[in-house]
Amino acid sequence: MCIRDRYQRRVHGDSQVKQKSKMGRRPARCYRYASGKPWPKSRYNRGVPDPKIRIYDAGKKRATFDEFPTCIHIISDENEQISSEALEAARIAANKYLIKTCGKDGFHFRCRVHPWHVLRINKMLSCAGADRLQTGMAHAFGKPIGKVARVKIGQILFSVRVREQHQKVAVDALRRAKNKFSGRQRVVVSRKVGFSQLSHEEVEKLQEEGRLETKGDHAKEIRKHGPLDRILGQ
Repeated sequence: MCIRDRYQRRVHGDSQVKQKSKMGRRPARCYRYASGKPWPKSRYNRGVPDPKIRIYDAGKKRATFDEFPTCIHIISDENEQISSEALEAARIAANKYLIKTCGKDGFHFRCRVHPWHVLRINKMLSCAGADRLQTGMAHAFGKPIGKVARVKIGQILFSVRVREQHQKVAVDALRRAKNKFSGRQRVVVSRKVGFSQLSHEEVEKLQEEGRLETKGDHAKEIRKHGPLDRILGQ
Protein backbone atom coordinates (compact mmCIF):
# COMPACT_ATOMS: atom_id res chain seq x y z
CA MET A 1 0.00 0.00 0.00
CA CYS A 2 1.41 3.40 -0.98
CA ILE A 3 1.69 6.36 1.42
CA ARG A 4 -1.19 8.23 -0.27
CA ASP A 5 -3.61 5.31 0.22
CA ARG A 6 -2.60 4.99 3.87
CA TYR A 7 -3.26 8.69 4.39
CA GLN A 8 -6.68 8.56 2.64
CA ARG A 9 -7.72 5.52 4.66
CA ARG A 10 -6.70 7.23 7.87
CA VAL A 11 -8.60 10.46 7.00
CA HIS A 12 -11.65 9.21 5.05
CA GLY A 13 -11.89 5.57 6.10
CA ASP A 14 -12.43 2.62 3.71
CA SER A 15 -15.13 4.41 1.65
CA GLN A 16 -12.51 6.35 -0.33
CA VAL A 17 -10.66 3.15 -1.23
CA LYS A 18 -13.83 1.29 -2.21
CA GLN A 19 -14.82 4.04 -4.64
CA LYS A 20 -11.62 3.45 -6.59
CA SER A 21 -12.62 -0.16 -7.25
CA LYS A 22 -15.41 0.86 -9.66
CA MET A 23 -14.68 -0.70 -13.02
CA GLY A 24 -16.15 -0.90 -16.53
CA ARG A 25 -18.13 -3.71 -18.11
CA ARG A 26 -16.33 -7.03 -18.21
CA PRO A 27 -15.35 -8.08 -21.80
CA ALA A 28 -17.86 -10.30 -23.58
CA ARG A 29 -15.17 -12.93 -24.20
CA CYS A 30 -15.52 -13.83 -20.51
CA TYR A 31 -19.10 -14.97 -21.14
CA ARG A 32 -18.87 -16.28 -24.70
CA TYR A 33 -19.49 -19.96 -23.95
CA ALA A 34 -22.59 -21.23 -22.17
CA SER A 35 -22.06 -23.13 -18.94
CA GLY A 36 -24.70 -24.26 -16.51
CA LYS A 37 -28.44 -23.89 -16.68
CA PRO A 38 -30.27 -20.89 -18.15
CA TRP A 39 -30.90 -18.19 -15.55
CA PRO A 40 -33.74 -15.90 -16.72
CA LYS A 41 -35.14 -12.87 -14.93
CA SER A 42 -37.83 -13.91 -12.44
CA ARG A 43 -39.17 -13.13 -8.99
CA TYR A 44 -36.23 -15.12 -7.62
CA ASN A 45 -33.71 -13.34 -9.83
CA ARG A 46 -34.23 -9.63 -9.15
CA GLY A 47 -32.26 -6.51 -9.86
CA VAL A 48 -31.45 -7.47 -13.46
CA PRO A 49 -30.48 -4.54 -15.75
CA ASP A 50 -32.52 -4.06 -18.92
CA PRO A 51 -31.01 -5.39 -22.16
CA LYS A 52 -29.47 -2.84 -24.51
CA ILE A 53 -31.51 -3.99 -27.49
CA ARG A 54 -35.11 -2.75 -27.27
CA ILE A 55 -36.20 -2.72 -30.95
CA TYR A 56 -36.61 -6.08 -32.70
CA ASP A 57 -38.42 -4.97 -35.90
CA ALA A 58 -37.44 -2.08 -38.15
CA GLY A 59 -38.39 -0.75 -41.58
CA LYS A 60 -41.79 -1.28 -43.20
CA LYS A 61 -43.20 -3.79 -40.75
CA ARG A 62 -46.73 -3.82 -42.19
CA ALA A 63 -45.65 -4.74 -45.72
CA THR A 64 -47.40 -7.81 -47.14
CA PHE A 65 -45.42 -11.00 -47.60
CA ASP A 66 -45.16 -10.61 -51.40
CA GLU A 67 -44.07 -6.94 -51.32
CA PHE A 68 -40.61 -8.03 -50.10
CA PRO A 69 -40.20 -11.53 -51.59
CA THR A 70 -36.41 -11.88 -51.09
CA CYS A 71 -35.27 -12.91 -47.61
CA ILE A 72 -31.71 -13.06 -46.21
CA HIS A 73 -30.61 -14.54 -42.86
CA ILE A 74 -27.60 -14.51 -40.53
CA ILE A 75 -27.15 -18.08 -39.26
CA SER A 76 -24.95 -19.01 -36.30
CA ASP A 77 -22.28 -21.68 -36.79
CA GLU A 78 -21.44 -21.96 -33.08
CA ASN A 79 -23.02 -22.74 -29.75
CA GLU A 80 -22.33 -19.53 -27.86
CA GLN A 81 -23.75 -16.59 -25.96
CA ILE A 82 -24.26 -13.22 -27.68
CA SER A 83 -24.61 -10.18 -25.45
CA SER A 84 -27.45 -7.68 -25.77
CA GLU A 85 -24.82 -4.99 -26.46
CA ALA A 86 -23.55 -6.94 -29.50
CA LEU A 87 -27.11 -7.48 -30.75
CA GLU A 88 -27.82 -3.75 -30.48
CA ALA A 89 -24.58 -2.83 -32.25
CA ALA A 90 -25.37 -5.26 -35.08
CA ARG A 91 -28.93 -3.96 -35.38
CA ILE A 92 -27.75 -0.35 -35.63
CA ALA A 93 -25.11 -1.20 -38.26
CA ALA A 94 -27.54 -3.12 -40.48
CA ASN A 95 -30.45 -0.69 -40.04
CA LYS A 96 -28.34 2.37 -40.84
CA TYR A 97 -26.96 0.82 -44.05
CA LEU A 98 -30.39 -0.41 -45.19
CA ILE A 99 -31.99 3.01 -44.67
CA LYS A 100 -29.18 4.69 -46.63
CA THR A 101 -29.40 2.27 -49.59
CA CYS A 102 -33.02 1.01 -49.70
CA GLY A 103 -34.89 3.86 -48.00
CA LYS A 104 -36.75 3.63 -44.72
CA ASP A 105 -39.71 1.85 -46.38
CA GLY A 106 -37.67 -0.43 -48.65
CA PHE A 107 -37.05 -3.29 -46.23
CA HIS A 108 -38.27 -5.15 -43.15
CA PHE A 109 -35.56 -6.06 -40.64
CA ARG A 110 -36.10 -8.44 -37.71
CA CYS A 111 -33.95 -9.67 -34.80
CA ARG A 112 -34.79 -13.33 -34.25
CA VAL A 113 -33.09 -13.95 -30.87
CA HIS A 114 -33.85 -12.46 -27.46
CA PRO A 115 -31.37 -12.05 -24.58
CA TRP A 116 -33.09 -13.94 -21.75
CA HIS A 117 -30.07 -15.35 -19.91
CA VAL A 118 -28.71 -13.22 -17.04
CA LEU A 119 -24.96 -12.84 -16.47
CA ARG A 120 -23.38 -12.54 -13.03
CA ILE A 121 -20.19 -10.99 -11.69
CA ASN A 122 -18.51 -11.41 -8.30
CA LYS A 123 -17.08 -7.92 -7.90
CA MET A 124 -13.64 -7.77 -6.30
CA LEU A 125 -11.69 -4.80 -5.05
CA SER A 126 -8.75 -3.99 -7.28
CA CYS A 127 -7.16 -1.15 -5.34
CA ALA A 128 -3.97 -1.15 -3.31
CA GLY A 129 -4.37 -3.16 -0.13
CA ALA A 130 -7.46 -4.99 -1.38
CA ASP A 131 -6.11 -8.26 0.01
CA ARG A 132 -6.61 -6.86 3.52
CA LEU A 133 -10.28 -5.98 2.83
CA GLN A 134 -11.46 -8.86 0.66
CA THR A 135 -10.10 -12.38 0.50
CA GLY A 136 -12.11 -14.11 -2.18
CA MET A 137 -14.57 -16.95 -2.12
CA ALA A 138 -17.12 -16.14 0.60
CA HIS A 139 -20.64 -15.76 -0.95
CA ALA A 140 -19.16 -15.83 -4.49
CA PHE A 141 -22.44 -16.34 -6.41
CA GLY A 142 -22.28 -12.86 -7.98
CA LYS A 143 -24.69 -10.06 -8.86
CA PRO A 144 -26.52 -9.60 -12.21
CA ILE A 145 -24.66 -7.38 -14.66
CA GLY A 146 -26.26 -7.97 -18.06
CA LYS A 147 -28.21 -10.25 -20.39
CA VAL A 148 -27.19 -12.52 -23.28
CA ALA A 149 -28.90 -14.67 -25.90
CA ARG A 150 -27.93 -18.35 -26.00
CA VAL A 151 -27.73 -19.48 -29.64
CA LYS A 152 -27.18 -22.88 -31.22
CA ILE A 153 -25.64 -24.07 -34.46
CA GLY A 154 -28.00 -23.39 -37.34
CA GLN A 155 -30.11 -20.84 -35.44
CA ILE A 156 -31.19 -17.68 -37.27
CA LEU A 157 -30.00 -14.47 -35.61
CA PHE A 158 -31.22 -11.70 -37.95
CA SER A 159 -33.53 -11.72 -40.98
CA VAL A 160 -34.28 -9.03 -43.54
CA ARG A 161 -36.73 -9.11 -46.44
CA VAL A 162 -36.35 -6.77 -49.40
CA ARG A 163 -37.30 -6.43 -53.07
CA GLU A 164 -35.36 -8.50 -55.58
CA GLN A 165 -33.24 -5.59 -56.83
CA HIS A 166 -31.95 -4.93 -53.30
CA GLN A 167 -30.69 -8.46 -52.58
CA LYS A 168 -26.97 -7.57 -52.78
CA VAL A 169 -27.52 -4.54 -50.55
CA ALA A 170 -29.25 -6.66 -47.90
CA VAL A 171 -26.45 -9.24 -47.99
CA ASP A 172 -23.90 -6.47 -47.45
CA ALA A 173 -25.95 -5.02 -44.58
CA LEU A 174 -26.05 -8.35 -42.76
CA ARG A 175 -22.33 -8.83 -43.42
CA ARG A 176 -21.73 -5.55 -41.57
CA ALA A 177 -23.94 -6.75 -38.73
CA LYS A 178 -22.12 -10.09 -38.61
CA ASN A 179 -18.85 -8.31 -37.86
CA LYS A 180 -20.23 -7.25 -34.47
CA PHE A 181 -20.41 -10.87 -33.25
CA SER A 182 -17.70 -13.17 -32.00
CA GLY A 183 -17.50 -16.70 -33.39
CA ARG A 184 -18.62 -17.86 -36.81
CA GLN A 185 -21.78 -16.87 -38.66
CA ARG A 186 -22.80 -17.00 -42.30
CA VAL A 187 -25.15 -14.93 -44.45
CA VAL A 188 -27.53 -16.97 -46.62
CA VAL A 189 -30.27 -16.13 -49.10
CA SER A 190 -33.47 -17.98 -48.28
CA ARG A 191 -35.51 -19.97 -50.81
CA LYS A 192 -38.72 -18.91 -49.06
CA VAL A 193 -40.92 -15.93 -49.88
CA GLY A 194 -40.38 -13.21 -47.27
CA PHE A 195 -40.77 -14.46 -43.70
CA SER A 196 -43.16 -17.24 -44.76
CA GLN A 197 -42.42 -20.97 -44.82
CA LEU A 198 -43.42 -21.32 -48.48
CA SER A 199 -41.17 -21.35 -51.54
CA HIS A 200 -41.90 -19.33 -54.68
CA GLU A 201 -43.20 -22.44 -56.49
CA GLU A 202 -45.50 -23.35 -53.59
CA VAL A 203 -46.91 -19.81 -53.46
CA GLU A 204 -47.74 -19.85 -57.19
CA LYS A 205 -49.38 -23.27 -56.91
CA LEU A 206 -51.46 -22.35 -53.86
CA GLN A 207 -52.57 -19.06 -55.43
CA GLU A 208 -53.82 -20.93 -58.51
CA GLU A 209 -55.73 -23.37 -56.28
CA GLY A 210 -57.09 -20.59 -54.05
CA ARG A 211 -55.56 -22.16 -50.93
CA LEU A 212 -53.20 -19.36 -49.88
CA GLU A 213 -54.07 -17.42 -46.74
CA THR A 214 -52.13 -14.17 -46.22
CA LYS A 215 -51.19 -13.22 -42.67
CA GLY A 216 -49.57 -9.81 -43.05
CA ASP A 217 -45.80 -10.32 -43.30
CA HIS A 218 -46.19 -14.07 -43.98
CA ALA A 219 -48.64 -16.50 -45.54
CA LYS A 220 -49.74 -20.08 -44.97
CA GLU A 221 -51.49 -22.91 -46.76
CA ILE A 222 -55.20 -23.53 -46.18
CA ARG A 223 -55.20 -27.20 -45.36
CA LYS A 224 -57.85 -29.65 -46.48
CA HIS A 225 -59.59 -29.81 -43.13
CA GLY A 226 -62.64 -28.06 -41.78
CA PRO A 227 -65.83 -26.73 -43.49
CA LEU A 228 -66.29 -27.63 -47.16
CA ASP A 229 -67.17 -24.06 -48.18
CA ARG A 230 -63.79 -22.83 -46.97
CA ILE A 231 -61.90 -25.71 -48.65
CA LEU A 232 -63.69 -25.29 -51.98
CA GLY A 233 -63.44 -21.48 -51.87
CA GLN A 234 -67.18 -20.94 -52.07
